[in-house]
Amino acid sequence: MTHAAITGVGAYLPERIVTNDDMAKMVETSDEWIRTRTGIRERRIAAEDQATSDLGVGAARAALTDAGLAPADIDLLVVGTSSPDMVMPSSACLLQAKLGLSCPAFDVMAACTSFIYAIQVATSAIESGRARRALVVGADALTRLIDFSDRRTCVLFGDGAGAFVLEANDEPGILGIDLGADGSKPEVLQIPAGGSAMPATCQTVEDGLHFVQMNGQEVFKFAVRAIPATTKKALAASDLTIDDVTWLVPHQANQRILDTVADRLHLPHERVFSNIECLGNTSAASIPLAVNDLYTSGSLRRGDVLALVGFGAGLTWGAAIVRWTKEDL
Repeated sequence: MTHAAITGVGAYLPERIVTNDDMAKMVETSDEWIRTRTGIRERRIAAEDQATSDLGVGAARAALTDAGLAPADIDLLVVGTSSPDMVMPSSACLLQAKLGLSCPAFDVMAACTSFIYAIQVATSAIESGRARRALVVGADALTRLIDFSDRRTCVLFGDGAGAFVLEANDEPGILGIDLGADGSKPEVLQIPAGGSAMPATCQTVEDGLHFVQMNGQEVFKFAVRAIPATTKKALAASDLTIDDVTWLVPHQANQRILDTVADRLHLPHERVFSNIECLGNTSAASIPLAVNDLYTSGSLRRGDVLALVGFGAGLTWGAAIVRWTKEDL
């Protein structure tokens, strides 16, 4: 059987750093208030001339270089995002042109779970023989969709992009995957206006309906249920248990969520990776950015088992179990 394995990893972060003290100059908040509630100290903000596809370029090129591949080698491009450059064309098509690819390209939109959904799509294409090499990008510039007068949301988000190259391999890399969705609670986390249900008008702009709106308490309760459940299902599909996991790599939304999940899965906190302190919530980019940090720091060894877990608006959730098949840096 043909399997999919990670052969390249890349990341890109905008240059601009915004600290909690900087946020306190924009909205009524403080470094202590933000840190104690979220674990975040700073985040990256895209430059005015950078869109989501621009962030994806840097991450994709780094992943291709890491895999030793050229753009012409890629058979499929899948971009997971919550903040596409525009409604159409897709950010994937815009990214394809910027990279010089000639393969099929499309977006997957499952909010902060988008990267896990994109991995599923690319893995299925490889396992079926319809693609040999896929480039999977998670990129978001959600700070463009944030009301910076709303301290409930503006302190949380940052911008960035991460990417994987997946290739056909005799050795299993991507093992079990579990995906889920519950569309009955859209109001928990949403951007109400800008689509066909509520087209843009002067009134929707005046009412702030084009910004992220979130019920933080409901998101917390959902996340600490969904992450353990989907992780266990994906592990069961991989014939593994939580004891086999070297690193749990969850979507970086809130440090309190990560700590609670570690306790519920009976995992030592040091095995739950977190970089939220310096990046904030980068949505679909958070999981590949986290894996890139583990990889470039030399923390991954061949044979390690990673549980990549996302959750977000929709509501959506998903986990992918990965056996690390790359050689050590």
